[in-house]
Amino acid sequence: MPRFLGIDHGTKRIGLAVSDPSATLASPLATVAASGNMSDEAAAVLSCAKEYDIDAFVVGLPLNMDGTEGDQAKKARRFGAALEQDGGKPVHFWDERLSSHAADELLRPAELTRKKHKARLDRLAAQVMLQEFLDHRTSPPPG
Repeated sequence: MPRFLGIDHGTKRIGLAVSDPSATLASPLATVAASGNMSDEAAAVLSCAKEYDIDAFVVGLPLNMDGTEGDQAKKARRFGAALEQDGGKPVHFWDERLSSHAADELLRPAELTRKKHKARLDRLAAQVMLQEFLDHRTSPPPG
Protein backbone atom coordinates (compact mmCIF):
# COMPACT_ATOMS: atom_id res chain seq x y z
CA MET A 1 0.00 0.00 0.00
CA PRO A 2 1.27 3.47 -0.75
CA ARG A 3 1.83 5.87 2.14
CA PHE A 4 0.46 9.39 1.65
CA LEU A 5 1.35 12.82 2.98
CA GLY A 6 -1.63 15.18 3.12
CA ILE A 7 -0.91 18.87 2.66
CA ASP A 8 -3.11 21.85 3.53
CA HIS A 9 -1.20 24.62 1.73
CA GLY A 10 -2.01 28.05 3.13
CA THR A 11 -0.52 31.49 2.74
CA LYS A 12 0.84 31.57 6.32
CA ARG A 13 1.12 27.92 7.32
CA ILE A 14 1.25 24.51 5.66
CA GLY A 15 -0.47 21.75 7.59
CA LEU A 16 0.78 18.20 7.16
CA ALA A 17 -0.80 14.84 7.90
CA VAL A 18 0.44 11.32 7.21
CA SER A 19 -1.33 8.06 6.48
CA ASP A 20 -0.49 4.85 8.28
CA PRO A 21 1.40 2.20 6.26
CA SER A 22 -1.89 0.53 5.28
CA ALA A 23 -3.23 3.86 3.90
CA THR A 24 -6.41 3.65 5.97
CA LEU A 25 -5.88 6.13 8.80
CA ALA A 26 -4.62 9.72 8.64
CA SER A 27 -2.86 11.40 11.56
CA PRO A 28 -1.89 15.05 12.01
CA LEU A 29 1.85 15.49 11.62
CA ALA A 30 3.26 19.02 11.63
CA THR A 31 2.84 22.61 10.58
CA VAL A 32 5.43 24.30 8.37
CA ALA A 33 5.67 28.06 7.97
CA ALA A 34 4.76 29.25 4.49
CA SER A 35 7.38 31.51 2.93
CA GLY A 36 5.70 32.43 -0.35
CA ASN A 37 8.52 30.70 -2.24
CA MET A 38 7.19 27.46 -3.78
CA SER A 39 10.63 25.81 -3.99
CA ASP A 40 11.47 26.54 -0.35
CA GLU A 41 8.05 25.34 0.78
CA ALA A 42 8.36 22.16 -1.30
CA ALA A 43 11.80 21.52 0.21
CA ALA A 44 10.40 21.88 3.75
CA VAL A 45 7.56 19.46 3.00
CA LEU A 46 9.91 16.98 1.29
CA SER A 47 12.13 17.05 4.37
CA CYS A 48 9.18 15.89 6.49
CA ALA A 49 8.20 13.31 3.87
CA LYS A 50 11.62 11.61 4.00
CA GLU A 51 11.11 10.61 7.63
CA TYR A 52 7.92 8.71 6.77
CA ASP A 53 8.86 6.98 3.51
CA ILE A 54 6.06 8.72 1.60
CA ASP A 55 5.00 7.27 -1.74
CA ALA A 56 2.63 10.05 -2.89
CA PHE A 57 1.28 13.45 -1.87
CA VAL A 58 -2.29 14.65 -1.50
CA VAL A 59 -2.56 18.43 -1.82
CA GLY A 60 -5.77 20.07 -0.65
CA LEU A 61 -7.49 21.98 -3.44
CA PRO A 62 -9.46 24.92 -2.01
CA LEU A 63 -12.28 25.11 -4.55
CA ASN A 64 -14.92 27.80 -4.43
CA MET A 65 -18.27 26.68 -3.04
CA ASP A 66 -19.61 26.40 -6.61
CA GLY A 67 -16.77 24.00 -7.50
CA THR A 68 -14.73 26.45 -9.57
CA GLU A 69 -11.04 27.14 -9.04
CA GLY A 70 -9.99 30.54 -7.77
CA ASP A 71 -6.57 32.04 -7.00
CA GLN A 72 -5.94 29.81 -3.95
CA ALA A 73 -6.66 26.65 -5.93
CA LYS A 74 -4.27 27.81 -8.65
CA LYS A 75 -1.58 28.37 -6.01
CA ALA A 76 -2.20 24.89 -4.62
CA ARG A 77 -1.77 23.44 -8.12
CA ARG A 78 1.50 25.35 -8.60
CA PHE A 79 2.71 24.07 -5.23
CA GLY A 80 1.75 20.52 -6.20
CA ALA A 81 3.68 20.86 -9.46
CA ALA A 82 6.78 22.09 -7.58
CA LEU A 83 6.43 19.23 -5.10
CA GLU A 84 6.12 16.63 -7.85
CA GLN A 85 9.08 18.06 -9.77
CA ASP A 86 11.36 18.33 -6.73
CA GLY A 87 10.19 15.17 -4.98
CA GLY A 88 9.70 12.85 -7.93
CA LYS A 89 6.54 11.35 -6.37
CA PRO A 90 2.97 11.55 -7.66
CA VAL A 91 0.73 14.35 -6.44
CA HIS A 92 -3.03 13.96 -6.08
CA PHE A 93 -5.38 16.89 -5.51
CA TRP A 94 -8.40 16.62 -3.23
CA ASP A 95 -11.27 19.03 -2.62
CA GLU A 96 -10.66 20.61 0.77
CA ARG A 97 -13.49 23.14 0.81
CA LEU A 98 -14.77 22.30 4.27
CA SER A 99 -11.72 20.68 5.88
CA SER A 100 -10.70 23.77 7.87
CA HIS A 101 -14.25 24.20 9.12
CA ALA A 102 -14.40 20.53 10.15
CA ALA A 103 -11.03 20.83 11.90
CA ASP A 104 -12.21 23.94 13.72
CA GLU A 105 -15.30 22.05 14.95
CA LEU A 106 -13.11 19.18 16.17
CA LEU A 107 -10.84 21.55 18.10
CA ARG A 108 -13.61 23.62 19.68
CA PRO A 109 -14.31 21.26 22.62
CA ALA A 110 -10.61 21.28 23.58
CA GLU A 111 -10.95 24.91 24.77
CA LEU A 112 -7.43 25.79 23.66
CA THR A 113 -5.98 29.27 23.78
CA ARG A 114 -6.23 31.11 20.47
CA LYS A 115 -2.51 30.60 19.84
CA LYS A 116 -2.64 26.82 20.50
CA HIS A 117 -5.83 26.53 18.44
CA LYS A 118 -4.17 28.16 15.41
CA ALA A 119 -1.06 26.00 15.84
CA ARG A 120 -3.09 22.79 15.60
CA LEU A 121 -5.73 23.85 13.07
CA ASP A 122 -3.70 23.47 9.86
CA ARG A 123 -2.36 19.99 10.60
CA LEU A 124 -5.82 18.87 11.69
CA ALA A 125 -7.31 20.29 8.47
CA ALA A 126 -4.68 18.29 6.55
CA GLN A 127 -5.72 15.20 8.51
CA VAL A 128 -9.43 15.71 7.73
CA MET A 129 -8.68 16.21 4.03
CA LEU A 130 -6.33 13.22 3.84
CA GLN A 131 -8.79 10.96 5.67
CA GLU A 132 -11.51 11.87 3.16
CA PHE A 133 -9.11 10.99 0.34
CA LEU A 134 -8.21 7.65 1.96
CA ASP A 135 -11.86 6.80 2.64
CA HIS A 136 -12.78 7.57 -0.96
CA ARG A 137 -10.05 5.25 -2.26
CA THR A 138 -11.32 2.30 -0.23
CA SER A 139 -15.08 2.80 -0.60
CA PRO A 140 -16.85 0.51 -3.06
CA PRO A 141 -18.13 2.12 -6.27
CA PRO A 142 -21.82 3.11 -6.15
CA GLY A 143 -24.27 0.91 -7.85
